[in-house]
Amino acid sequence: MSKAIRNPFTDQLFDAILLLRDREECYRFFEDIATIGEIKSLGQRLEVAKMLRQGATYDEIVEKTGVSTATISRVKRCLYYGADGYKMILERMIENKDKD
Repeated sequence: MSKAIRNPFTDQLFDAILLLRDREECYRFFEDIATIGEIKSLGQRLEVAKMLRQGATYDEIVEKTGVSTATISRVKRCLYYGADGYKMILERMIENKDKD
């Protein structure tokens, strides 16, 4: 993990997120702590990562999500050369979906 984001404030934020119990609590917390645009942007990035893993083209991703090709490129770099956060969460999402 990058040392650039590690500090007591970020630790506190992540600890707080880990205390959230369900989706409704997540909505309530994130609505207070971030702008609607920031929250939507994070959701879009996760969808971009998911679509890239599924082999979607940039054009397909732009059409579905509305993000810029620069955002797709950034997500792609993180997906393949980052801290494996996208990989980890996408795999867990698949596992959880299979359990349903």
